[in-house]
Amino acid sequence: MLATWLASVAAGAAEFSVTPIRVDMARGARSAAVTVTNDDARPLRMQLRLVEWTQDADGKDVYQDSDELVYFPRLMSVQAGEKRLVRVGLKTPMGATERTYRLLLDELPDPAASAAASGLSFTIRFALPIFLPAAEPVSRGAIEAVALRDGKLSITVRNTGNQHFRIASITARSGEAFAAEAGGWYLLPGVARVHTLEVPVEACRGLRRLDIAVKTDKLSLEGGLDVEPWMCAH
Repeated sequence: MLATWLASVAAGAAEFSVTPIRVDMARGARSAAVTVTNDDARPLRMQLRLVEWTQDADGKDVYQDSDELVYFPRLMSVQAGEKRLVRVGLKTPMGATERTYRLLLDELPDPAASAAASGLSFTIRFALPIFLPAAEPVSRGAIEAVALRDGKLSITVRNTGNQHFRIASITARSGEAFAAEAGGWYLLPGVARVHTLEVPVEACRGLRRLDIAVKTDKLSLEGGLDVEPWMCAH
């Protein structure tokens, strides 16, 4: 869906879709298949590349070329209105901790379209998440720290399990007096990320406590903070 929408608004880029939009390898499975559909009126040429997906100490995504999975084709053409299968397979058994990758599907420029274009032309990259589960998956997390200073509420969430979860929302609430919410992202095993919410000074001065709720696709976390007047001052 995302790839199709992006492609449709980028001049010179093809319209295509990828299904599924993420691969969750089933326990015991050795391979998975992905379908690329060319929704354009001209042929689609693509190059595929695998990267290992990790996160650094700040929770930012890090990608590094990898050969830990088998995948093919590496280069492919998809005729207008047709579909092609991409297969991904394991080289080694599942381990104690989930392993995460991205399969990058890069559209290659159409030489004919590029020559005819009078302005800029664009190509699309679709970064397909691939999750290889742990042998014994455990979903666990913690609100590691909550701090309020100068109108900024910092909430540190850590993934203490052995598989990823995706944060749907982080909410700070004080009854009916105040509420703020932020979205989240994938949090990989062992990683912590700080999320920041704004608390206006006028609202902050009337608060006594903030209740924190973190909702993910696998679990929910709760925490809180007793608010002191000095936390609201600029």
